[in-house]
Amino acid sequence: MMNAVTDTTPTEATATEIVLSIDAMGGDSGPATIVAGLELFLNKQPDAKVILHGPEAELTPMLVAKNLTASVTVHDAPEVVKMSDKPSKVLRSGKNTSMWSAIEAVRAGQAQVCISCGNTGGLMAMSMLRLRKAEGVSRPAIACLWPSRNPSGFNVMLDAGADIRADQDDLLTYALMGASYARNGLDIARPRVGLLNVGVEEHKGRAELKVAHELIAGAADLGDFEYIGFVEGGDIPSDRVDVIVTDGFTGNVALKTGEGTANLIAELLRTNLKSNPLSMLGALLAKGALKALTKKVDPRRVNGGVFLGLNHTVIKSHGSADATGVAAAINLAHRLARSGFSDKLAARVASAVSLAQDVREETDAPS
Repeated sequence: MMNAVTDTTPTEATATEIVLSIDAMGGDSGPATIVAGLELFLNKQPDAKVILHGPEAELTPMLVAKNLTASVTVHDAPEVVKMSDKPSKVLRSGKNTSMWSAIEAVRAGQAQVCISCGNTGGLMAMSMLRLRKAEGVSRPAIACLWPSRNPSGFNVMLDAGADIRADQDDLLTYALMGASYARNGLDIARPRVGLLNVGVEEHKGRAELKVAHELIAGAADLGDFEYIGFVEGGDIPSDRVDVIVTDGFTGNVALKTGEGTANLIAELLRTNLKSNPLSMLGALLAKGALKALTKKVDPRRVNGGVFLGLNHTVIKSHGSADATGVAAAINLAHRLARSGFSDKLAARVASAVSLAQDVREETDAPS
């Protein structure tokens, strides 16, 4: 039987200079938005260093105008991965792109984390090719932060769309990775993990979910997390759980539905508060509360899906992110780099296969 795997091992990231590698060309609004978000981040973290990837002739004047050249180094990359490019094309012809350059800087040890607003499929394919999957990981996952009632304000959900498939061993690995992310990203000492299902009853769900239920429950003590069992969609923003584990198809649908609903509520609220003078007066009187609510559910604050299961950390920002959203993704990258998250996660997921085997042996052993 294995000992519990902890996330407390000291790493070089806590003692060395933190450098972030950013793809400047992947966003829908172009590099100006990326640089604007970078400026917001550096105003709060002036000691951070950044490698910015894209056409040098275009990026350098922007950095000079915002007085960022002391903190930012440009790596010239003349080509761009388009949102319409298929992953296979990206791998064949992407070596001169800003995305490839950003990943290569992490692979070469020049930076600890890569951030890109670009093509998700291309970024994942390129990351898997150049950074490789961590030992014991069959399918990497994208972890997203979800606004919740918890004291931290967020829950972690994975997979949010890296792969539509996930068997029981993948779901166990996701539970281990999600717990590690919650511990390092949200400072939760012993995260509570739930497995997303169509009901909380143990007889419900697909066969692989029932097996994963047993595997995750058996791995909880070894993985240093609390397993609360099956959870439903309504539990995703609740305070019952810190980490929600699911397959990429379900997770991505839930994520897009949540974001769309949040935007709809915000639009309806604005429309109704302006519908008549009495509503406008009420809005004025409730301005402070409404501002706090808007901030709480603002999708930009949780921008940045973390690719978990690679040998290094990659963060995918929304392509449509504005400067505030870009700054949030960069800030998340900085926090994870500062905690030495990549090394801690690699140590944890390397144990996933052995954990699954140990749990299977205990489950199959005669009572």
